[in-house]
Amino acid sequence: MAQGVDIMALLIVGLIVCLFVALAYVNVPMVAWFAYGALVLAVFQVPPWLWGVFCLVAVVFNIPFIRQVVITAPLFKAIGAFSLLPAISDIERAAIEAGTVWVDGELFSGKPNFKRILAEPYPTLSLDEQAFVDGPVEQVCRMATDWEIHQRKDLPPDVWAYLKQERFFGMTIPSEYGGLGFSHTGHSAVMTKLASRSFAYTAAVTNSLAPAMLLRYGTAEQKQRYLPKLATGQEMSCLAWTGSTAGADAVSLQSSGTVFRAKDGELFLRLNWQKQYVILGAIATLIGLAVRLHDPDNLLGKGTDVGITCVLVPADTPGVQRVRRHDPMGVPFHSSPISGRNVVLSASQIIGGVERAGQGWSMLMQSLAAGGGISFPATSTGVAKLVSRVISGYSVVREQLGLPIGNCEGVEESLARIGSLTYSMDAARLYTCGAVDQGEQPAGVSAIAKYQFTELSRHIINDGMDILGDAGVCRGPRNLLANIYTATPIPVEVANSLTRSSSMIYGQGATHCHSYLVDEIKAFEVN
Repeated sequence: MAQGVDIMALLIVGLIVCLFVALAYVNVPMVAWFAYGALVLAVFQVPPWLWGVFCLVAVVFNIPFIRQVVITAPLFKAIGAFSLLPAISDIERAAIEAGTVWVDGELFSGKPNFKRILAEPYPTLSLDEQAFVDGPVEQVCRMATDWEIHQRKDLPPDVWAYLKQERFFGMTIPSEYGGLGFSHTGHSAVMTKLASRSFAYTAAVTNSLAPAMLLRYGTAEQKQRYLPKLATGQEMSCLAWTGSTAGADAVSLQSSGTVFRAKDGELFLRLNWQKQYVILGAIATLIGLAVRLHDPDNLLGKGTDVGITCVLVPADTPGVQRVRRHDPMGVPFHSSPISGRNVVLSASQIIGGVERAGQGWSMLMQSLAAGGGISFPATSTGVAKLVSRVISGYSVVREQLGLPIGNCEGVEESLARIGSLTYSMDAARLYTCGAVDQGEQPAGVSAIAKYQFTELSRHIINDGMDILGDAGVCRGPRNLLANIYTATPIPVEVANSLTRSSSMIYGQGATHCHSYLVDEIKAFEVN
């Protein structure tokens, strides 16, 4: 009899544990947990006083008004009084709040709605965009080989002229300002093709951050003045962000600007900076510069420490220095340091005007939220497609022991991996473009795309070089993968280890996509 009772007790305990696991797995609301607690108390026949305590706790936790008064408000005040929650800086807040939550919200939720994810559209090119890809893009790729560009360490003059003539530098600029007015999908398609040559970085920068910020935040006068010239290549833009000792860390930004008033009453900025790794910096005529702006006399009415501000600096302004050019691992695109000493500009050169002073970090984060999902996926997919084309052909014509090496199982394994990853990358590229074309600014997805695409392209190029073997050792006009193999390890914008771990995907994306965490942080700050 005792043994039967023990078995029954074990069965009851087992059912209680299984029910607990089931409720936790489906993430039931709080009222269901209290119902579960009541069931447990009934099974174990607890004394009446314990029922009274249980009912009191249930009322406090399940009635919102009572819960807010008795628990939430005192708890928030205690956390604030003892400084238990680290302060969120303006820079961190801007990063967390940048962009919009798209399907990344589903991915981070733990319970993704696959119907919503699968319902997102895959965009197609317009007739004008397809004609541009089939015409000018194909033509410019025929004008110079990657080997020739590597030998010159620059694009040939006729290529530069053709890029300007066909408005490659104005793909994202609306037609009303003389640009091509392409969708993000069209821009991505062009970038994907140009990645097969050493054109990609040049076209990416001239169509991304500085022009994007000008389009989104610039004053009407700034747009009319600069966008038509940027579209035709009369003006060449760059973004000077990365500091010589601070990198891309906004908290450590050392570049500075000071507001002062001239005798005639006009407001001016005195700028000092030292920037490194500025793509197109050596040849840009218009510099998008990020500085920490100070206003000792509060002339802007925003306090003495205005904050990070983005300024348009003509490269011929006295005090601007560009005397060297970096060698980015032998990859022939222009990258250089830019410095400025006592550079004086009108305050009207702040992107968006003086009203936007102090909003530079937020502006940059918002631009990255949209643009990061375009350039990196496009160039990485272009590299993957080039490797697929080169290696598939090589594996057919290269023979070993009288057989094409493509028939060897070890090579077939690499070919299968190259082909499947390239297909997946192209699909994800289009999928992300569809979101941005619909007006989304998916910061989390952009960070995930930047990390995954660049990592996958590394795996693909390594597989390609492994199949080439000795044919990939020496540089030359017939080694079509040497340059991209050299360029592949280069971390652009933010190292992938930081993108993955703290700075963007988890630190920014997971927090931004959380269903209530951002609201909780704001509530703690208020209290």
